[in-house]
Amino acid sequence: MSSDRLSTILSALADPTRRAILAQLAVKGDVPVTELAKPFRISLPAVSRHLGVLQEAGLISRGRDAQWRPARLEAAPLRDVSDWVDRYRRFWEERFDNLDSYLQKLQTQENKNARTKKRRK
Repeated sequence: MSSDRLSTILSALADPTRRAILAQLAVKGDVPVTELAKPFRISLPAVSRHLGVLQEAGLISRGRDAQWRPARLEAAPLRDVSDWVDRYRRFWEERFDNLDSYLQKLQTQENKNARTKKRRK
């Protein structure tokens, strides 16, 4: 995946309204704009603009059924974001594993020192 494509997807996901729209689509499936707009205090044109951003990022597709234009979640770009984030997750997990090993060594050394002090008394 190109970094420009990833930037477009992440930019679309940066807005809480767009994330909420994606959450609705994940639960409800194909949903018309009027239904998607209900939880928000924004106009239908504003919701349509959010849908346009999501569609441009490839996160949704729009169908056509007579006068009805339902939106549908397209999850593949989310997998791309997840794959990108996973690289950093592995980095941090490795760092935490190293920290855990270091802390265990310190604890072992501290216990050993405490036992040595006890014997000297």
